[in-house]
Amino acid sequence: MYFRPLGSTGILISELGFGTWGIGHGMWGKTDDQESIHALQTAINAGVNFIDTALIYGDDLNHHSEKLIGQCLKSLPKERKVYVATKIYPLNSQWPALPHIPIEEVFPKEWIYEAVETSLRNLGVQSIDLMQFHVWQDNFAGDAEWQDTIKEITKEGKVKFWGLSLNDYQPENCRRTIETGLISSVQLIFNIFHQMPTSMFPFYKEHNVGVIARVPLDEGGLTGNIKEDTVFPPGDFRVCYFTADRKKELVKRVEELEALLGTEAHDLSELALRYILSFDEVSTVIPGMRSEKHAIINSHISDGRRLSPQLLEELKKYTWERNFYS
Repeated sequence: MYFRPLGSTGILISELGFGTWGIGHGMWGKTDDQESIHALQTAINAGVNFIDTALIYGDDLNHHSEKLIGQCLKSLPKERKVYVATKIYPLNSQWPALPHIPIEEVFPKEWIYEAVETSLRNLGVQSIDLMQFHVWQDNFAGDAEWQDTIKEITKEGKVKFWGLSLNDYQPENCRRTIETGLISSVQLIFNIFHQMPTSMFPFYKEHNVGVIARVPLDEGGLTGNIKEDTVFPPGDFRVCYFTADRKKELVKRVEELEALLGTEAHDLSELALRYILSFDEVSTVIPGMRSEKHAIINSHISDGRRLSPQLLEELKKYTWERNFYS
């Protein structure tokens, strides 16, 4: 396993992290808790030391993902350090954060404190390594209350560092906030289809902000496993994300990408993950891993090998910029 700095935090995290949305009994349907814990343990044994979660990951706001991680952390030997990043969801439950809604309705001081305390209990830790705001609008940047609040919480030792989980497909919606110097990382969608974040990489690098790449496999689209006749289980959000027309277009685009496979990547998932890790600005990539098999396969991608400049240039032709529905 290879490790990279998380911005200016001084922390070295595994370049292959563990995304836990899928194990929260939420929008990916039901999962088996024992299998989820085994997947976590397998990834950690393979060298993964960064886990990303969120307070909202779980049915009916039961915080299931955080609680499973807490169970896993208890079983680790004291010398094994695993960094956990979690998120405060918006109090108004509005995704994405909208420009005309004031931060007082999204992240008031009392809610930030309550969310931190809840995550501390769920995880069973004294301090959270990285707490992220689960949505953001850059016009929040100048508000003094959120700034003072996170400074207070950090001083109290309850959170070490703070980050932003940016709105989907909005990698630029953070400039003024980063310039406050209070933010150590940004989490954003970045994959072969959505290459827009690369235009922001020089800005992130200039301000020494870590980049956490989420949705690396395009919600499963970049695995090659989704076909035109794929039917998702009840409760799976991908029923809305992969409409019939989108599945048809996806299959065509995947076939074109598969023609590039060979010595640099043997399957589509490997190509997708190696693409992201070929950018030094990326601190870690966090694919969801709901089984031991996925944990083992994904962990093997962290071997220090980047895609060639020639292949990276070729992949620029394969962008497919979308929003959630179109």
